[in-house]
Amino acid sequence: MKRIKQTAAAVALAASALLVSACSSGTTPDTAQNAADGKPIVNKENWPEKTPTRGLTKDLTLPLEAYMASYEDQVTIEQAANDLQQSCMKDYGIDLTLPKAGANPPPSDNDANIERRYGITDRAQAEKYGYELPPALREHTKQPMRDLSGVEVEVLTGHTKPELPKAPEGVKAGGAFAGLGQTKPARSEYNGKKLKTGGCVGWSKEQLGVQEADPVVVAQLAGDSLVQSMKDDKVVKAIAAWSSCMDGKGHKGPADPYKAMDQGVTDDGKPSQESIALAVDDIDCKKQTDLVKIWSGVESTIQDKQIADNKSRLNGIKEQRGKEIAAARKQMAASAR
Repeated sequence: MKRIKQTAAAVALAASALLVSACSSGTTPDTAQNAADGKPIVNKENWPEKTPTRGLTKDLTLPLEAYMASYEDQVTIEQAANDLQQSCMKDYGIDLTLPKAGANPPPSDNDANIERRYGITDRAQAEKYGYELPPALREHTKQPMRDLSGVEVEVLTGHTKPELPKAPEGVKAGGAFAGLGQTKPARSEYNGKKLKTGGCVGWSKEQLGVQEADPVVVAQLAGDSLVQSMKDDKVVKAIAAWSSCMDGKGHKGPADPYKAMDQGVTDDGKPSQESIALAVDDIDCKKQTDLVKIWSGVESTIQDKQIADNKSRLNGIKEQRGKEIAAARKQMAASAR
C-alpha cells in the first residue's frame, strides 16, 4: 500500500517546477545532448503513455483521470515557466540556464498510476525486470547548473539565499539540516530595476495564470477511492482468490498485491530469478482471478460518486488547469519564434 501512496506526488510536478529547487538546466532543443553521456536531454520515447497499451490495464482509465494533469501538460507548464524566468533574469543582466522540462519522466502519465495501481500488470516487463522499473525509467539525466550568487537568488525568487544553520555536533554539514535555511525578503532593486514580487519565479506564475489552489485535491480523492475499494466485498473476495492462487504456485505470505510488490523489490534494484518468478505468477494470478477488472470496476463506481459529489470543485480545477496550459502553450510558441 505504501508504494501506491506515492502516486499523489506526481500531481505536484507542475507547481514544483516553479520553485528554485527545480532549476538545473536550460531551454535547449529536444534533440540537445546530455553533456555527460551523449544521450538526449529530453527523450519523449520514454514518456509514459496516456493510456496503457499492454498488460492487464490495457485501455483502462478511471473517471477521476479526466481531472488529472497529464505528464505532457505538466511539462508544458514547467517549460513555459522556465522560459519566462530565463527571460526575466536576462532583463536584469543575468544569464541563467534553467532545467529542460521532461528529462526524467515518471512511470505513469498521471496521478492515477494506473499501470501499478493494483500492483504490477505488465507480464512482458515482469519477465525481464520483475517488480523493478525498466532501465530507461531508472536512469536520471543530469542537468548541471552553476551555483547561484546571493543576488541572483534574490532576483529569481524574491528572497535571499537561504542561510544554513550550523549543523549540531555530530551531524554532517549539508546533511539532514541542509533544507532548513532561513530567508529574508530580497532587496528592492537590482541594476536599476525594481525586483518583481516573488522574483522572476512569482512573475512567471503570474504570466501563466498559475493559481495557488490546492494541487492535490484530485489525488486525495483518488487515494480515498482506492482505500474505499479495498473494503468492498467484491474486491476482498477477488484479492483472497488471488492470494489463494499465489499460495498454489508456492508463494507463501503475500496477502495482497502490494505485499507481493514489497516482497519482490530487491535492495539493489536488480531483479533476481526469485523476484521475477514471483512477479510473473503475481500477474498470472491477477489474470486468472480477474482481479484488475473487478477492482477497477468497483473503484470506478466509487469515483463516479466522488465526481458527482464534488462536481463544481472538480470542474473549477479542470477549467483553471486548461487556462494555465493554454497560456503555457502560447508562451512556448512565442519563445520558439
